[in-house]
Amino acid sequence: MQSDNNQEMFPIVDEQGTITGAATRGECHSGSKLLHPVVHLHVFNSKGELYLQKRPEWKDIQPGKWDTSVGGHIDLGESVEIALKREVAEELGITDFTPELLTSYVFESARERELVFVHKTVYDGEIHPSDELDGGRFWSYEEIKTNLGKGVFTPNFESEIDKVEIFSSTSPQRSCVETLFTTEHRVTQSFFVNNQQFKIATVLLCIFCGEF
Repeated sequence: MQSDNNQEMFPIVDEQGTITGAATRGECHSGSKLLHPVVHLHVFNSKGELYLQKRPEWKDIQPGKWDTSVGGHIDLGESVEIALKREVAEELGITDFTPELLTSYVFESARERELVFVHKTVYDGEIHPSDELDGGRFWSYEEIKTNLGKGVFTPNFESEIDKVEIFSSTSPQRSCVETLFTTEHRVTQSFFVNNQQFKIATVLLCIFCGEF
């Protein structure tokens, strides 16, 4: 059975990302809470669906869970940019992508403490998951929302999509009229006295939203 290399060296950093030392993977994942940097990439397709990878059962952290499209540690001596390109190529076989840095934040669990550099990209090309993963697929926002809190995803992923709101900046924009007819903002024509009033209200709304 495969296993992580617990002797792999990671940089130790402060919350601004400045390197302050080094430690092994085993030391970083032992509950020591040594802050070490990682890169995340959220891969969307043009339909607004998010690709998730499935972690293999042999992983020392969160085995068998669905997780961020790409996630990996920054090795000692690597920059964020180089680590991101390496991890994306290794995990998904993608080399021609344009990442956008969204933010960085500190994630802490019972076993580790990470400085996470969060990126996203839109990609419609072929994806070839590494043999070290248990595959992956694209998920719709609704499908992800339905499965939150059920042990399907890693706690890190669930925390991140709430913290960073990655869908809000990637999902296709709806017009104000489309918004009126969503489940959350249901307005029916019967609310108005007649069809003419309904048309006038719709036009006024579009003007207010800047769509005219």
